[in-house]
Amino acid sequence: MTNKPTIAAIIPAAGVGSRMQHNAPKQYIKLAGKTILEHTLTKLSALAQLNTIVVALNENDPYFEQLPVIDARIVRTCGGKERADSVLNSLLFLAANPPDWVLVHDAARPLVTIDDINTLINECINADEGGILASKVKDTIKRGHIYAEQTVPRDDLWQALTPQFFKYEDLKNALQNALASGAVITDEASAIEWASKPVKLIPGRSDNIKITTPEDLDLAGFLLQKQQNENAL
Repeated sequence: MTNKPTIAAIIPAAGVGSRMQHNAPKQYIKLAGKTILEHTLTKLSALAQLNTIVVALNENDPYFEQLPVIDARIVRTCGGKERADSVLNSLLFLAANPPDWVLVHDAARPLVTIDDINTLINECINADEGGILASKVKDTIKRGHIYAEQTVPRDDLWQALTPQFFKYEDLKNALQNALASGAVITDEASAIEWASKPVKLIPGRSDNIKITTPEDLDLAGFLLQKQQNENAL
């Protein structure tokens, strides 16, 4: 019998969220009675296949320890200056007992569905390739600065979402080498692309939004209520 692959989740949460105009990092803003981070951790805690959930935090973060204990698998480690640094720190934190795969998810995406995550995990493991949740671009896209200079064809354009799911060794090596080379790494997929490895695009729900601005928080509250109503049916 083949052993099931081991999977760890990583949540980079060391940012300050300055665009939210709030006195605490955005992951600690309340949404429907809980912090955004609590919603996200609760969602990931529903995944029985995860062995560990690593939260990468600013070393001076005073808020995390005030949260209720959600799951015994949740551990904290130090984040870094940029997202890629936080993810790499988390991967190195796991190095003593490395998992086969890692699932990296934004702290500020509490609306991701369990069905989408399971689809991502299953499709990637079955294909033996890493991949990301993504949604097809729906709007007309313009390129320009002050004035529109070009309308960009959107047939093959996707909006990258999270989680992003890759083999542990592939992601660790890609991030280490890309950062050492001075490459601009905006998400885990960009590091894997830099290493010339495949990234599967797995269609995900477009309501898996990232809460970045005060307007996003209002929308997230509406979408959260809608999802809860769907689950109650």
